[in-house]
Amino acid sequence: MDSRNGVLHRLKIARGHLDKVINMVQDDEYCIDILTQSQAVQGQLSEVDAKILEKHLSTCVADALKKGDNKNAVNEVVKVFRRGHG
Repeated sequence: MDSRNGVLHRLKIARGHLDKVINMVQDDEYCIDILTQSQAVQGQLSEVDAKILEKHLSTCVADALKKGDNKNAVNEVVKVFRRGHG
């Protein structure tokens, strides 16, 4: 399975889990069960992020480093992490 298909597969799994979370909230199910399902969504999305980052680092960043554009390549990745954790 190539990386694009792997990412799409994980996104579809996450969407399925998210649909389940929505239904569980609507049905007023047990909070711990909802949290468990929500964590499954987050886990899939974390894996998607890791796969996309891996591809970006091995292609776009590697190309930028070869061209001597180290600062911009590093700043771009750092900026994404700051947005996600800020």
